[in-house]
Amino acid sequence: MPRYTGINHLAMATGDMDSTVRFWRDLLGMRLVAGLGHAGYRQYFFAISETDMIAFFEWPGVEPLQEKDHGVPVRGRYAFDHVSVGVPDADALWEIRDRLEAADIWVSEPVDHGFIHSIYTFDPNGIALEFSHYVPGVNLRAHPRMADSHPTPQTLAGPEPVSGAWPQPAAPTPETERMVFPGEGHDFLHRKANAWDKDKS
Repeated sequence: MPRYTGINHLAMATGDMDSTVRFWRDLLGMRLVAGLGHAGYRQYFFAISETDMIAFFEWPGVEPLQEKDHGVPVRGRYAFDHVSVGVPDADALWEIRDRLEAADIWVSEPVDHGFIHSIYTFDPNGIALEFSHYVPGVNLRAHPRMADSHPTPQTLAGPEPVSGAWPQPAAPTPETERMVFPGEGHDFLHRKANAWDKDKS
């Protein structure tokens, strides 16, 4: 089975990168670690942790989402509900809550979900955000728990991957055939100027 390191990045969209930078970098304290762009297009990355990032595209004409409370059911096509950002403990959760309140941004009271405690808010783009810390002594990775009163048939097979559920590759792709094609940031490190370098002179 593949190994995973976390969420490399969640990709969102904004029509106002400056307000997005002010919220995610200056209010929440997430470092702005990379920026790509040219006329009519930008993508900026904010570090959530050592392995996780959230990124925003800026495209002309993008408007903020209509706020929808976290987890409230909707009908029709729908995929994204909210982002939950992990914090280490209750003190960190309260610090974020206090910062949001001081900035006059709506934030919920802390909510006990049994294995996590969470607060809820919205970013300037209308993205529903949750900040959560694990309850001490509760370890779902060591002790998974299914409390759905009507679990789906596939769910009843348990928490571990089911062997044989999908066909296996006949053979791995040979190294000589592993092509990586240039993307928007292909020249990111070597051929594009770093706008922050002028601050170091």
